[in-house]
Amino acid sequence: MVQGTTSDAGKSTVVAALCRLLYRQGVRVVPLKPQNMALNSAVTIDGGEIGRAQALQALAAGLPAHTDMNPVLLKPSSDTGAQVIIHGHVRADMNARDYHQYKSIAMSAVLESYARLQSNYDAIIVEGAGSPAEVNLRERDMANMGFAEAVDCPVILVADIDRGGVFAHFLGTLACLSESEQKRIVGFVINRFRGDISLLEPGLTWLEEKTGKPVLAVLPYLHGLQLDAEDAIQSSQSSQSANSKFKIIVPVIPRISNHTDFDALRAHPDVDLQFISIGTPIPAADLIILPGSKNTRADLTFLQEQGWQAAIEKHLRYGGKVIGICGGYQMLGQIVSDPHGVEGAPGESAGLGLLDITTELTAEKRLEEVSGTCAFTDVPVAVMGYEIHMGITYASNDTLPAFKINGDDEGARSPDDLILGTYLHGLFDHPDACHALLQWAGLQSELKPDLAALREKSIDRIADACIPLLQALQAL
Repeated sequence: MVQGTTSDAGKSTVVAALCRLLYRQGVRVVPLKPQNMALNSAVTIDGGEIGRAQALQALAAGLPAHTDMNPVLLKPSSDTGAQVIIHGHVRADMNARDYHQYKSIAMSAVLESYARLQSNYDAIIVEGAGSPAEVNLRERDMANMGFAEAVDCPVILVADIDRGGVFAHFLGTLACLSESEQKRIVGFVINRFRGDISLLEPGLTWLEEKTGKPVLAVLPYLHGLQLDAEDAIQSSQSSQSANSKFKIIVPVIPRISNHTDFDALRAHPDVDLQFISIGTPIPAADLIILPGSKNTRADLTFLQEQGWQAAIEKHLRYGGKVIGICGGYQMLGQIVSDPHGVEGAPGESAGLGLLDITTELTAEKRLEEVSGTCAFTDVPVAVMGYEIHMGITYASNDTLPAFKINGDDEGARSPDDLILGTYLHGLFDHPDACHALLQWAGLQSELKPDLAALREKSIDRIADACIPLLQALQAL
């Protein structure tokens, strides 16, 4: 099991790297994250959803994504509440206190998944969540040491040296653990190191003498990785190049989901993609994309309070293009209604009024991988993606379709063809579809970055960097 001293210490990356290395050796290896809290998710082969990072780890292991790889997924809908997903399907919406009581039931689901994986694979690489030092969450813990103790699993502890204070992170984490948990840790991994390793060696010696545990590996800081983010938007994700000729703006709403939709755009040399956060006006751009949302009505209110609606309307008056994806698509319409209180208090909200569509949120979630063709091109262009949404959108006869999926219209475009809305996540991932969408938006470029190839290259890079770590683990 790979645990971290903090969130974003590099647990997901290390798990993916170990999965790829073992896969190269012919080992039947599988990733597992017992509990994940993330708004970036992926559709699985068995018709559920898991965290996006676990889908990446599955790819590293040469496997299709499956719900047993992330049996408990929490998708926050507010600061105190989340949608609880068990084995890929929505079980309930709970506040933090209720979920804490529910953990014993969730742990049973985790152990069921673990047993199935144990019977089908040679090796399981487990990822923790957050940090095992969160003593306030130790009761009924299934995310870190609670799981490791339950299945008698050895643990390596990862810390991010780029944050600073790496030795204090290790010692402080150990100090928060019980004696049996401390013994379970077989060694340390220092992540994202850059500089002269000889200057670090005295600290490594000190740490090993102080704790009696080895430093298994010091992993380098690797620039330019193209890997699916588990959840948070990092500053390094915000722009490809200030000199790029086509500017795309993505307003960051509080419950933004599946911002991995924009990874292919960030990788495009001719695109400057910028995430615009709270309190920041939307600058002049060629294309504005409204992202997915876990709480459409609340995020719509936030967008309007930021003054972004007026900025979008001005952008359209000057001939700019707008795309809405999933929740962003719902926001573009006339009304978003939630009669059953799926995402909060029952009611309805006036949308941005930019597409002649209405949306009703429903309790049943649609989870499906889809493929079809673009409806806005003169010649057929293939598109592939996936749908993860709760709601049905009705388009008037005045709208044009965005895509054709299994012969049926999907999404909507405005009569002036300035606005496009769709439920398809991952619509930019296919090079031809991305090229067609950018051409529709006004970019004249022949470049077609291949996100899948870039992702594979990045997985191999992190795997190569982790060869010393695997060797150290296999020598234990």
